[in-house]
Amino acid sequence: MAAETSPTARALRTLEVLQTRPGTTAGELADRLGVTERAARRYVGILREAGIPVTSVRGPYGGYRLGRGTRLPPVSFTQAEALGLVMAVLDGHPEADDLVDTALAKVVRALPEAVGRQAATLREHASAAPDRFAARPDTAITSDLVAAVAARRQVRVTYRAEAGSERAAEVDPWAVVVRYGRWYLLCHSHRADAVRTYRVDRVLAVEHTDRPFAPPDGLDPVAALEEHLGSGWRYATRVVFDAPLSDVAPWVGAQMGRLEDAGDRCVLVGSTRNPAMYAQEWLASVPFPFRVEGGPELRAAVGAVAERLAAAVADPPPEDGRPVDR
Repeated sequence: MAAETSPTARALRTLEVLQTRPGTTAGELADRLGVTERAARRYVGILREAGIPVTSVRGPYGGYRLGRGTRLPPVSFTQAEALGLVMAVLDGHPEADDLVDTALAKVVRALPEAVGRQAATLREHASAAPDRFAARPDTAITSDLVAAVAARRQVRVTYRAEAGSERAAEVDPWAVVVRYGRWYLLCHSHRADAVRTYRVDRVLAVEHTDRPFAPPDGLDPVAALEEHLGSGWRYATRVVFDAPLSDVAPWVGAQMGRLEDAGDRCVLVGSTRNPAMYAQEWLASVPFPFRVEGGPELRAAVGAVAERLAAAVADPPPEDGRPVDR
């Protein structure tokens, strides 16, 4: 199911068309936007509601025009800001798609020559390795979700699960959170009556409603997301660390589970959908002795990591089968 372009995005595109082509007719505007003439007139109406003067003239030389002096405000950057912008794009989008690349090119071209020269050079010659964990969502879907968060209105989302099945859910969209290259919707699901996190790149459609909601008092979206990512997964985990909680806590992210104090030791209780990743990328980085008490899938994954590392430092077998003299 293809994501539809949001009304806000099309209204902005309408403004751009009318700035560059004064006198554009409703039919021409519809062709450029890929919509019906009726829809094109609706986007013109959105601009007028926003206070942007758009006039219409009938006749062979008529069409839509912006009011005299209507221009977008100029954007200016210092050299440090311009370079920082290019670096942020490279960092966040190592393999920039056409949309991001075109937008960045427009910004660079609009810069004063002295500032733009270095930004253009950086954009041309610097590169970044792609983040294998990153997943870029559809811009229109993201815009719709952010708009619902800001308006505090419930939405109905169509979501594709990791297994490929699709389902619909009515949710209160609390926040959109970016974490390690992935975009998440933190929300309350009415069907499950529970907190849920949805990968925004797996949201296929967003349907707005007029039903308001109020987010929890004192909500910390990042902390809530981290806590939720560490619970409710398929494989249960329980790890005992031979170190006090105060020492272990800085090394354990909330997505790994909940740390419980046990005197001179502490216990990490949580769940995961990927025991191999939990063992190799998370547990292996904690610099304290630990013992995996559960579940069996995590124990097996840690055992596999231990065998691989032990084999990496084991003495090679002798070529003739006799013991190696030391």
